[in-house]
Amino acid sequence: MTAHDTVPVGIAEPPAAARLVGRGLQVGYGDRLVLDGLDVAIPDGGLTVIVGPNACGKSTLLRALARMLPARGGVVELDGRPIGDYPPKEVARRLGLLPQSPVAPEGITVADLVARGRYPHQGIFRQWSDADAEAVERALARAGVADLADRLVAELSGGQRQRVWIAMALAQETSILLLDEPTTYLDIAHQVEVLRLARGLQRDGYTLVVVLHELQLAFRYASHLIVMRDGVIVAQGDPRDVVTAELIEDVYGLACRVIADPESGRPLVIPRLEERDR
Repeated sequence: MTAHDTVPVGIAEPPAAARLVGRGLQVGYGDRLVLDGLDVAIPDGGLTVIVGPNACGKSTLLRALARMLPARGGVVELDGRPIGDYPPKEVARRLGLLPQSPVAPEGITVADLVARGRYPHQGIFRQWSDADAEAVERALARAGVADLADRLVAELSGGQRQRVWIAMALAQETSILLLDEPTTYLDIAHQVEVLRLARGLQRDGYTLVVVLHELQLAFRYASHLIVMRDGVIVAQGDPRDVVTAELIEDVYGLACRVIADPESGRPLVIPRLEERDR
């Protein structure tokens, strides 16, 4: 099987119930289309993880769903309406995006950064209120960073900073959160910490979409998995139903075995040894 054959196994139907849907999406950069006619539906109340090789369109899809990257064709629908029909602040009250490697303003404290998540709720006739302060306190507590409120963001570790950014998104009080590679550059302990936070938010009723590179963590924490290759969704569904050795070899070109994780029962990818590995 080559890397461009059609995947014969592991394909599932997209979810029926979804507030966030992409239909026939054509999205790209300059003259290059990355997504061409892609359909996707994000299951409500799920922790959807998008995986795939570098440059396969994962982050492009996430940015298109958040209206950060306009579609040249097709449509993103949010709560049954084209996302382009909403004013920007209304989108931000319904959907929050944490981009790759966000940068905090110099000299800003954790509390002040998280408070910026309240911007979509501000306006000419509505300034900072007790409700805003309470929302920030809840977000700090939910992300486990309340004790860091007075610290400078620049002084924090990578794992702490990532939880602070998630707190800012929570302060928006949206029920849909899109996280683009939130575990990049983190050590394994902080990666697990961030994904446990995501799982906890899902259990509290949030809908999350997360782009990840780490397959073992993606398979462990995803309630819904989307596997992409060359701008196309080649498989989706519960990781236990769709992940096979054939799928991994087709998408990543990696000969492997897939076994059950002894801790979770989820798929675990074991690369096959070659002579040069011995």
